[in-house]
Amino acid sequence: MSDAFVICSNLSFSWPDDTPVFQDLSFTVGGGRTGLVAPNGAGKSTLLKLIAGEQRPSRGTVSVEGVLGYLPQSLPLVGDLTVAEVLGIAPVIRALDAIESGDASEEHFATIGNDWDIEERTRAQLDRLGLGDVPLTRRLHALSGGQVVSLGLAAQLLKQPDVLLLDEPTNNLDLDARRKLYGVLENWNGCLLLVSHDRALLDRMDRIAELDRGEVRSYGGNFTQYEEAVRAAREVAEKNIRNAEQEVKREKREMQQARERAERRASNAARNLKNAGLPKIFAGTMKRGAQEAAGKSNETHAARVSDAKARLDEAGRALRDDQKIVLELPGTNVPAGRMVFLGERMQIRHGERALFAGEGVDLAIRGPERIALTGPNGVGKSTLLRVVNGELEPEGGQVRRADGRIAYLSQRLDLLDLDRTVAENLAAFAPGMPEAQRMNLLARFLFRGARVHLPVGVLSGGERLRATLACVLCAEPAPQLLLLDEPTNNLDLVSVGQLEAALGAYEGAFVVVSHDERFLAEIGVDRWLTLSEGRLLETRAPDGD
Repeated sequence: MSDAFVICSNLSFSWPDDTPVFQDLSFTVGGGRTGLVAPNGAGKSTLLKLIAGEQRPSRGTVSVEGVLGYLPQSLPLVGDLTVAEVLGIAPVIRALDAIESGDASEEHFATIGNDWDIEERTRAQLDRLGLGDVPLTRRLHALSGGQVVSLGLAAQLLKQPDVLLLDEPTNNLDLDARRKLYGVLENWNGCLLLVSHDRALLDRMDRIAELDRGEVRSYGGNFTQYEEAVRAAREVAEKNIRNAEQEVKREKREMQQARERAERRASNAARNLKNAGLPKIFAGTMKRGAQEAAGKSNETHAARVSDAKARLDEAGRALRDDQKIVLELPGTNVPAGRMVFLGERMQIRHGERALFAGEGVDLAIRGPERIALTGPNGVGKSTLLRVVNGELEPEGGQVRRADGRIAYLSQRLDLLDLDRTVAENLAAFAPGMPEAQRMNLLARFLFRGARVHLPVGVLSGGERLRATLACVLCAEPAPQLLLLDEPTNNLDLVSVGQLEAALGAYEGAFVVVSHDERFLAEIGVDRWLTLSEGRLLETRAPDGD
């Protein structure tokens, strides 16, 4: 295990408008692989930038032991750069070429240093990440988004870093590229701090660090073990809340009973004094004593109630706010075997080039099928969804759609009017639904109080997904076929869980394009299609590594 480490001490950082992101945050990351998890907006990417030195904390210090490599979520790369320039080896390659051509300048030897085998090492690294066939002279604009991400990681690995920071490294990667990345990181021996929503990748970590409420808590084991620990902690917190609630009720009941007893004693004492004919001064003294005793008793019970409420508040703070969507969507039901879409010999052309092989592809969707559409990036999966939706008509073949509504969620989540509120958007999708029913439905999608009156344009990515799902799944008429294109991209883990819950309640057919194997398993996919080299093939569920 590496001796490399990262130490953050009393770290504080605020946005330019003085909104705090961290205050006095302290933690250490040692050797091995650490996955950092938190909801979107909690500051994970900002934390990596602070460690990498791209941003400066307003207070506190960051110490990094060893050579640092950092792959940000958005790569600041120019499209005209060559692969060799991105990898930082272009000067060495030029010097090697010059010497091979007979130019024995001392400057070339100084540039090469000990890197005489740089091209072999580079090709080996690129091959490990699935870029073995990419020439070093190729320009970035000729690469796919996933290839650019893999290239950025290769550039960091060639530095042979001791500490490696990765921010969402599987974004834009297809399934094959993801698996190659998994293999590279499984053999990592340094200090790795990784931000990701990819649960398959997080399951390959040695520990999970959770950024929550301004502090970092570390859990030994992978993400699945972390989830189990969180679930157990939640059960304990819920039990403590139930016990604390019972304690508050008991203390309040005992205080009320003590008051009633004190009032009865005072009433009885007053009657007894009157009947006994005692002097007024003595009776007054007796009455004051009874009142003081009742007051002390009341204070004692009030203190007990206050203590019980404090324990209830403490138990409540320990309970995680894991917001869950709970739905019933019977209006989306599609009878088994009913044909909702049939496409035969469908063909799309880009200029002279045919997207699909041969005469085109066939696709039949029946009943409540749950279909995963997989395949490498750039083969036409999104295009095929647009054909099914009717947004794009094929230039060859035949298409038949059932009368039921088809709903399409693109990667951009652009179905809603950004200037309208959440409530107004739902009213546009379901105009016949009573307002009270719409408000109740939005509450089930976790929009409550003032949140329903926010413009969609100001919502976070996860909130916009929930608003879009509410409008799409509860529209009039309800959709019988749902098309989803990379729906988990840029969602935090809580939002992914909410999407899984919503799809679990959906009773129609759906086709989802995704490279997230864990997500596809959770939503109960029962049919797998792979689009590759222009052919649409029926396949089995991929085997996990």
